[in-house]
Amino acid sequence: MAVSEISRCSYHVFLSFRGEDTRRSFTDHLHTALMHLGIQTFRDDEEIERGNNIKDEIEKAILHHSKISIVVFSKNYAVSTWCLNELVMILEHKKSSKHIVLPVFYDVDPSQVKNQTGSYAEAFTQHEQNFKSMVQRWRNALKEVADIGGMVLQDRHESQFIQDIVKEVQNKLHPISLYVPPYLVGIDSIVTQINQWLEQDGANKVGIATICGIGGIGKTTIAKVVYNQNISRFESFSFLAQVRETSQDCNGLVRLQRQLISDLLKGKSHKIYNIDNGINKIKEIVCCRRVLLVLDDVDELEKIRKLMGTQIPFHPGSKIIITSRNRCLLNAHFISQMFDLEASTSCGGLSKLFEVKELAS
Repeated sequence: MAVSEISRCSYHVFLSFRGEDTRRSFTDHLHTALMHLGIQTFRDDEEIERGNNIKDEIEKAILHHSKISIVVFSKNYAVSTWCLNELVMILEHKKSSKHIVLPVFYDVDPSQVKNQTGSYAEAFTQHEQNFKSMVQRWRNALKEVADIGGMVLQDRHESQFIQDIVKEVQNKLHPISLYVPPYLVGIDSIVTQINQWLEQDGANKVGIATICGIGGIGKTTIAKVVYNQNISRFESFSFLAQVRETSQDCNGLVRLQRQLISDLLKGKSHKIYNIDNGINKIKEIVCCRRVLLVLDDVDELEKIRKLMGTQIPFHPGSKIIITSRNRCLLNAHFISQMFDLEASTSCGGLSKLFEVKELAS
């Protein structure tokens, strides 16, 4: 699937679930993990504006504004006629389009869904009395979706299960997002600040920001989250990791240039024979498209000059984010915004960054 095809959608993923079962637990954690990777995800409890016709908005989100539907099957999913009708709509859309359906069996077995046994049998006993005309369509939909083959929780930890779902979604969409752990604590405030800078800095203004702090404080992770959440807003994008370390290797700068050019040209490779050749090619590319560029772990400005040259003709609206341990970069004259993580931490504005390994009790 092409990146441009994804970007034309308002959402990448539509989440179908029974709210009473999982809204404040599993589905909420899954939604957060997807959004951290920049995978725009629709869930009806927060995406529908008040006053809008809910049924119309749901139908619009499925039929026109998403590429993947994740259907979360829980024990009482079949109790909800709303969920069953939603499932019928999703599967009908799948038949007439390239829409992808990913069933997730949270606390039920696929056979229970397919054959409507256990709690699903109990739900259909009621439906037979009250919605006789719809029952067969619902049964057929459950059988069909169970046969697709999805993801089953079984005895796994929920946190690992969510990581697996997120990876599967990434693979089905396009491998453009960078992996970050799904549960991170203490980054929301600084991520929000950087996102606000990206939005408010101006669509026609080139902006360069630094994220500065000691090693291990979370600079790269924060940059990845911001990158994932914003790449859909730019024509081209690139995340160059470990610039300091890579540039010290033999031909390291040329390798970084090749990656940058390949990223910005959406995978098209160009032969780069030396640093000067790479600089010229990079300047040709960045002058004609809005780019989001992250240079990770830059220890000195000279590395940027060697990588991209001087007087770089970035297209209006382009944004560059640099992460660095070197606080001197904060004072560079061309930096338009600085995010000092050490200062934020000392002021209580940034909690210690860590991954929550397990949420389930």
